[in-house]
Amino acid sequence: MSNPVAKALWGHYKRHPLQIVLVWFGLTLGIALLVGVLGVNQQARESYRDGEQLFSNPFPHRIRHNQPSLKVPQGFYIQLRREGFKQCVPFDQARVVTDKGQDFELVGIDPISLFSSFSSVGGLSQANQIQMMELMQPPYPILVGAQLANYMGVVDGQRLTLESGKQIGPLKVVAEERVKGPRMIADMSLLRQLQPSAGLTAILCGAMTEGELAALQDKLPHAFILEKEQSAGLEPLTNAFHLNLFAMGMLAFVVGLFIFYQAMSLSFTQRQPLVGLLRQAGVSSSQLAKGLMLELVVWIVLGLVGGNLLGMLLAQQLLPSVAESLNDLYGANVSLSVTWHWQWGVTSLLIALFGSLLACGWPLIRLIRTPPARLATHMSLVRFSGKEFAIQAVLSCVFLGAAIGIYQLPHGQQAGFMLIACILIASALAMPFLLWQLFKILGTVVRSARLRWFFSDAAASLSYRGVAAMAFMLALASNIGMETMVGSFRHTTETWLDQRLAADIYVRPSINVAPRVSNWLENHEDVKQVWWQWRKTLNTDAGTLQVVSVGGTQDEKSAMVMKVAMPEYWQQLHHNRSVLVSESLALKQGWQPGDVINLPAPMNKKWIIAGVYYDYGNPHGQVVLAQKRWQALWPYRGQVGLAIHLNQGANTLEVMKDLGEAFRLPPERVRNNAELMQNAMQVFDRTFIVTATLGKLTLFVAVCGLFFATVAGEVSRQRQFALLRCMGMTGRELALLGGGQLLLIGLLTALIALPLGLVLAQLLIDVVLKYSFGWTMPVEYFPNDYLISLGSALIVLLIAGAWPVWRLVKRSAITSLREAF
Repeated sequence: MSNPVAKALWGHYKRHPLQIVLVWFGLTLGIALLVGVLGVNQQARESYRDGEQLFSNPFPHRIRHNQPSLKVPQGFYIQLRREGFKQCVPFDQARVVTDKGQDFELVGIDPISLFSSFSSVGGLSQANQIQMMELMQPPYPILVGAQLANYMGVVDGQRLTLESGKQIGPLKVVAEERVKGPRMIADMSLLRQLQPSAGLTAILCGAMTEGELAALQDKLPHAFILEKEQSAGLEPLTNAFHLNLFAMGMLAFVVGLFIFYQAMSLSFTQRQPLVGLLRQAGVSSSQLAKGLMLELVVWIVLGLVGGNLLGMLLAQQLLPSVAESLNDLYGANVSLSVTWHWQWGVTSLLIALFGSLLACGWPLIRLIRTPPARLATHMSLVRFSGKEFAIQAVLSCVFLGAAIGIYQLPHGQQAGFMLIACILIASALAMPFLLWQLFKILGTVVRSARLRWFFSDAAASLSYRGVAAMAFMLALASNIGMETMVGSFRHTTETWLDQRLAADIYVRPSINVAPRVSNWLENHEDVKQVWWQWRKTLNTDAGTLQVVSVGGTQDEKSAMVMKVAMPEYWQQLHHNRSVLVSESLALKQGWQPGDVINLPAPMNKKWIIAGVYYDYGNPHGQVVLAQKRWQALWPYRGQVGLAIHLNQGANTLEVMKDLGEAFRLPPERVRNNAELMQNAMQVFDRTFIVTATLGKLTLFVAVCGLFFATVAGEVSRQRQFALLRCMGMTGRELALLGGGQLLLIGLLTALIALPLGLVLAQLLIDVVLKYSFGWTMPVEYFPNDYLISLGSALIVLLIAGAWPVWRLVKRSAITSLREAF
């Protein structure tokens, strides 16, 4: 009996081929988005463990300046080589912007020093030797990995045109194992032509014995630090970044799972007359269960295969932007080559099995356990949708109670994600019940017969549209939430940078030169004022603490972006024993304005917190002192910086040039703050492009799912539309009613999704970001963006509802009625 039963059950898809697309679509795209995120995260973590590499040779140690913006003098590197540290090589980095606006990192190396470094680990292959020697010869080729070349859209031998009009290259495309990540490699001399400088970003060192490391540490000047396995230490720093990506991937999978459930539930509902006839013909429940379970296994296998293949392609597309972000934020060199790992398949298999059983378990049990006589009645299970919606509403209250309970517990990153998940699930479960009740009420109170049918039919259609509408609501709410969070973050970051980088030029001279530089600037005709800032780092039991000085002018007060403060906090700071503390430090220690705190020596005890200020992107806690307090503690000691404000209309580049020539300051010690802000915002936009892409893909999956669910459902209602046409309704009226139903469902769903998305954004900012990164920000709203997202989605839904109805009514009413029976 099993073979005829399976053939009868699978024959359903011959009559409804569109459902094949719907079933495969939901599970496959859900798995693809999840596998894509898993691939990106695992590739990044593998690159962290590999550490910094040049031509596959690892360099586990790095010498750099303790201020990341300053470079290591080339003379110190030459000194190390003379003293026998042949395993150390110079390493320089520069950002290059092409004429197409693409921003990439160019790494400068010294091929000669690399030869001696590689000789200790077995030497280089002949191909690598030739490539390295070619770097030193005109026209100075640039090595670029195959994956990065594909992302940039360049080919072997092509020259790269920069935004200044200068051409560099030619590009030499090589295998990924030789040059990995979002970096291009060139000879050091090419970097000197692009950005004249005598310093190095870092000195990379290969494996050394304990004695060699101790000797190297002794030779380091006070301002230099020796880092070990810096890349391996990146994984804890980037956990929040990867966790957010994984959360987005899981949300996309859940949306896809909703679509899969919608399709399978509709398929089971449409086959209930067939199942009733099979049961009446003597087919047992176990035989039906085997046939349906086999069908479910086939769909899972097809979804896994298609999802893993599409997930690989998605990871390959997302990885370059993720790698650039991790490189800009943490200096991580993430490989752009993605290879499939069996762990992804196992993870996706387990999640797909659990999700599929969760999604299809109840519809399958309901279909098998319903009496055969009731099943034989056409579409009888639709009658029980209201009861199921009521059960979902009760479950919604349970999840809402769980969310309230979680909110009362100590907050943290994991608790934040659990809280958001409970709120999303509660909202999704409650929405069909609310819509069903609303449509039932409207179907009884309106007078027009057409409108009564419109609302009553809309309520009935929730039996096959409800789950897709839930997925649409979740995707729309998450998209609005991410738009709000990212937009708020960008607006806050831009405002904060605009205030903190209020000066036009920032200079970091040595302590001995600083007074002469200040006097020269004050006498310069283009300079309006100069701020002094001292900085020092203290090691405490709680970690690194940065201490910074600030002057007493009103402009310097405006540059401090305060979160909360005491009344007259500026006077408190400069006339009492008071400090300002960064938000991350205040949150970590539980400090509030007015608290009396103890600080490490020589600052010692009984300092009053005058206020808490925003300090984004700083991994360390920070304390701000008044200038006179600084001089009392560290008279003219520490790292000094000068913030230069120019008169309106002054040429910033000319002043920087004059300053550099007058005091022979290296370029890395003189910064154009406008350029710095532009670069920071570029890094920001690149960081969140992945989140935005995943959000758009999730919304696309949900809209398509609702579209296909509607198409499949409307086709199954061919008899109903045929009867309505025979009763006198025109095809245009039916199409408008069909499209209007879905548009109304989408509009009401959007009205629920909009406030839910804003709540989601508030929770992301107040809970997840707060405990992931140690800071918060005010929420900004973007009504124009919301209107664009909602409007485009609703237009698609209008078309989705009208198109299948219009396609059915184009034929004669009698023909449609005959085919329906």
